[in-house]
Amino acid sequence: MISLVKRPQPSKAWVVATPILAVLITMILGGLLFAAMGKDPFVAIRTIFWDPLFNPDFAAYSRPQLLVKAAPLILIAIGLSLGFKAGIWNIGAEGQYIIGAITGASVGLAFYPMEAWFIFPLMVIAGALGGMLWGMIPAILKTKFNAPEILVSLMLVYFAEQIMIAVSLGALRNPDGNGFPGSRNLAQYASSANPELIAGTGAHWGVIAAFAAVVAAYVLLSKHLLGFQIRVTGESTRAAGFAGINAKRLIIFCLGISGALAGLAGLFEVTGPAGQITTSFNTGYGFTAIIVAFLGRLNPIGILLAGLLLALTFIGGELAQFMLSLPSASIQVFQGMLLMTLLAMDIFVNYKVVLRKKEAV
Repeated sequence: MISLVKRPQPSKAWVVATPILAVLITMILGGLLFAAMGKDPFVAIRTIFWDPLFNPDFAAYSRPQLLVKAAPLILIAIGLSLGFKAGIWNIGAEGQYIIGAITGASVGLAFYPMEAWFIFPLMVIAGALGGMLWGMIPAILKTKFNAPEILVSLMLVYFAEQIMIAVSLGALRNPDGNGFPGSRNLAQYASSANPELIAGTGAHWGVIAAFAAVVAAYVLLSKHLLGFQIRVTGESTRAAGFAGINAKRLIIFCLGISGALAGLAGLFEVTGPAGQITTSFNTGYGFTAIIVAFLGRLNPIGILLAGLLLALTFIGGELAQFMLSLPSASIQVFQGMLLMTLLAMDIFVNYKVVLRKKEAV
């Protein structure tokens, strides 16, 4: 008879092992999915994980894209992880990402066609503030009226999407765009552009910000009193109350910071790889970052590695769509499998499997 027995303390070995096992199991399950679609599973998995980095026909383009795709995921996931560690569940980073892009782009377009060094820094500030203010809506509703931040933040994503469509067709539409929806191309406007800083690497200011966020979060969680308060609150709200930790202030801080980082991700994306606000600007980074946060164990270093891995699945997935004619939905299912497998494997962190003889009646 197989039974699960709760561990006195979470297993540190399984904490490290489960993300690795989750990736391997996802590869197997994904291979079965691709086989069911009539594709060679080994070729499909190789195309997703190997070819973007080591195939000489694709690596020259794909390797720089790894940092481009990973940067917004890491930025957003770092912000989410602070809240998740404290038991504050921001599921609406996609909306904060959109609003950050809109507010930052609006500042840049307001100065067009002026050439000045201070325009891009102002856009960065506006993007962070836009995302932060959008994140403060669920924070205020949570602290004042105890509204569930999961529901509020998620519903605000759809509100943000409607704002994005409205400004693409109205206030921010390019007057020289022949009536097509979308703003001017900010990547082609020198004062607002977010170009590659080191040729051939894909590294732009968003990549620098992502690495800075990883370092800052690591220092905060391991060295600062606020990081200790975040960890204590996540482990026991009651203990945090006895310790005199202000729960409302922590909610505002975590949702504000996660909104600001998501807004920054949106700003760096709209001034660089995306280039403009359009009706389809958002690509799901805010939701994928949830997978990154949990795959990285809410640890800044783990999130860095998980962000690079998920970015690889994005690039490899696009390559598989082109080379193997795989539908984009199958790649999204594959990424979803990774999160579900990780959550399923998490049971071994807190429980151990015990074989018992069946007791006689």
